[in-house]
Amino acid sequence: REIIKNASGEIVEIHCTYDPETKGGNTPDGRKVKGTLHWVAAEFAHHAEIRLFEHLFDDEEPDLTNELRDTVNPESQQVLQDCMLEPALAQLEIGTSVQFERLGYFCRDLDATKDADVWNRTISLRDSWAKKSEPKN
Repeated sequence: REIIKNASGEIVEIHCTYDPETKGGNTPDGRKVKGTLHWVAAEFAHHAEIRLFEHLFDDEEPDLTNELRDTVNPESQQVLQDCMLEPALAQLEIGTSVQFERLGYFCRDLDATKDADVWNRTISLRDSWAKKSEPKN
Protein backbone atom coordinates (compact mmCIF):
# COMPACT_ATOMS: atom_id res chain seq x y z
CA ARG A 1 0.00 0.00 0.00
CA GLU A 2 2.91 2.35 0.71
CA ILE A 3 6.71 2.46 0.48
CA ILE A 4 8.72 4.63 2.87
CA LYS A 5 12.18 5.75 1.75
CA ASN A 6 14.98 7.46 3.67
CA ALA A 7 16.79 10.64 2.57
CA SER A 8 19.06 8.56 0.28
CA GLY A 9 16.07 7.07 -1.52
CA GLU A 10 16.53 3.60 0.00
CA ILE A 11 13.44 1.68 1.01
CA VAL A 12 13.22 1.44 4.80
CA GLU A 13 9.59 0.37 5.26
CA ILE A 14 6.88 -1.35 3.25
CA HIS A 15 3.28 -1.03 4.38
CA CYS A 16 1.15 -3.84 3.02
CA THR A 17 -1.72 -6.17 3.77
CA TYR A 18 -1.79 -9.94 4.08
CA ASP A 19 -4.57 -12.05 2.62
CA PRO A 20 -4.20 -15.66 3.88
CA GLU A 21 -6.69 -16.87 1.26
CA THR A 22 -4.13 -16.17 -1.49
CA LYS A 23 -1.64 -18.74 -0.20
CA GLY A 24 -0.98 -21.23 -2.98
CA GLY A 25 -1.95 -18.89 -5.81
CA ASN A 26 -5.73 -19.33 -6.01
CA THR A 27 -8.52 -18.20 -3.71
CA PRO A 28 -11.93 -19.66 -2.82
CA ASP A 29 -13.61 -16.70 -4.54
CA GLY A 30 -11.76 -17.30 -7.83
CA ARG A 31 -9.17 -14.51 -7.69
CA LYS A 32 -5.88 -15.42 -9.36
CA VAL A 33 -2.69 -14.34 -7.62
CA LYS A 34 -0.05 -13.03 -10.02
CA GLY A 35 2.83 -13.24 -7.59
CA THR A 36 3.71 -14.47 -4.14
CA LEU A 37 6.31 -12.91 -1.87
CA HIS A 38 8.16 -14.81 0.81
CA TRP A 39 9.34 -12.60 3.62
CA VAL A 40 12.05 -13.59 6.06
CA ALA A 41 12.15 -11.68 9.34
CA ALA A 42 15.70 -10.38 9.77
CA GLU A 43 15.50 -11.06 13.50
CA PHE A 44 15.08 -14.81 12.92
CA ALA A 45 16.94 -15.22 9.60
CA HIS A 46 19.65 -17.79 8.95
CA HIS A 47 22.73 -16.01 7.56
CA ALA A 48 24.76 -17.50 4.73
CA GLU A 49 27.13 -16.81 1.86
CA ILE A 50 25.48 -17.21 -1.54
CA ARG A 51 27.48 -17.97 -4.68
CA LEU A 52 25.86 -17.10 -8.00
CA PHE A 53 27.31 -18.64 -11.14
CA GLU A 54 26.85 -17.49 -14.74
CA HIS A 55 28.32 -18.70 -18.03
CA LEU A 56 32.08 -19.29 -17.72
CA PHE A 57 32.86 -17.79 -21.14
CA ASP A 58 31.78 -14.46 -22.66
CA ASP A 59 30.89 -16.12 -25.96
CA GLU A 60 28.85 -19.24 -26.60
CA GLU A 61 31.74 -20.58 -28.70
CA PRO A 62 34.94 -19.01 -27.34
CA ASP A 63 37.94 -18.54 -29.62
CA LEU A 64 40.36 -21.00 -28.06
CA THR A 65 43.22 -19.90 -30.31
CA ASN A 66 43.65 -16.89 -27.98
CA GLU A 67 44.60 -16.93 -24.33
CA LEU A 68 41.91 -18.88 -22.48
CA ARG A 69 41.76 -16.29 -19.69
CA ASP A 70 40.82 -13.62 -22.28
CA THR A 71 37.61 -15.52 -23.07
CA VAL A 72 36.49 -16.03 -19.46
CA ASN A 73 33.48 -14.06 -18.27
CA PRO A 74 34.72 -11.90 -15.34
CA GLU A 75 31.17 -11.94 -13.95
CA SER A 76 30.95 -15.77 -13.98
CA GLN A 77 30.91 -15.89 -10.18
CA GLN A 78 29.39 -13.41 -7.77
CA VAL A 79 29.64 -13.98 -4.01
CA LEU A 80 27.01 -12.41 -1.76
CA GLN A 81 27.86 -12.15 1.93
CA ASP A 82 25.55 -12.21 4.96
CA CYS A 83 22.39 -13.12 3.06
CA MET A 84 19.28 -13.72 5.14
CA LEU A 85 17.59 -17.06 4.54
CA GLU A 86 14.64 -18.99 5.89
CA PRO A 87 15.75 -20.40 9.29
CA ALA A 88 14.75 -23.98 8.33
CA LEU A 89 17.58 -24.06 5.76
CA ALA A 90 20.09 -24.27 8.61
CA GLN A 91 18.88 -27.81 9.35
CA LEU A 92 19.48 -29.23 5.85
CA GLU A 93 22.36 -31.57 5.02
CA ILE A 94 25.36 -30.68 2.84
CA GLY A 95 24.43 -31.31 -0.80
CA THR A 96 20.71 -30.69 -0.30
CA SER A 97 19.09 -28.78 -3.17
CA VAL A 98 16.21 -26.35 -2.78
CA GLN A 99 14.50 -23.65 -4.83
CA PHE A 100 14.93 -20.08 -3.61
CA GLU A 101 11.78 -18.31 -4.78
CA ARG A 102 12.28 -16.27 -7.94
CA LEU A 103 16.05 -16.90 -7.93
CA GLY A 104 16.72 -20.49 -8.93
CA TYR A 105 17.86 -23.77 -7.49
CA PHE A 106 20.59 -23.80 -4.86
CA CYS A 107 22.68 -26.55 -3.31
CA ARG A 108 24.31 -26.44 0.10
CA ASP A 109 28.07 -26.34 -0.54
CA LEU A 110 30.71 -28.70 0.82
CA ASP A 111 32.39 -25.60 2.32
CA ALA A 112 29.35 -25.01 4.56
CA THR A 113 29.88 -25.29 8.30
CA LYS A 114 27.63 -24.82 11.30
CA ASP A 115 29.02 -21.31 11.79
CA ALA A 116 29.47 -20.31 8.12
CA ASP A 117 26.82 -21.60 5.74
CA VAL A 118 27.36 -21.52 1.96
CA TRP A 119 24.84 -22.09 -0.86
CA ASN A 120 25.57 -22.29 -4.62
CA ARG A 121 23.09 -21.48 -7.36
CA THR A 122 23.06 -24.52 -9.61
CA ILE A 123 20.52 -23.20 -12.11
CA SER A 124 18.66 -19.93 -12.44
CA LEU A 125 14.99 -19.67 -13.25
CA ARG A 126 13.80 -18.53 -16.62
CA ASP A 127 13.41 -14.75 -16.52
CA SER A 128 10.01 -14.06 -18.11
CA TRP A 129 10.32 -10.34 -17.32
CA ALA A 130 13.57 -10.02 -19.28
CA LYS A 131 12.01 -11.93 -22.15
CA LYS A 132 9.06 -9.49 -22.25
CA SER A 133 11.39 -6.49 -22.29
CA GLU A 134 13.52 -7.79 -25.21
CA PRO A 135 13.07 -5.68 -28.37
CA LYS A 136 10.91 -7.37 -30.99
CA ASN A 137 12.37 -7.81 -34.47
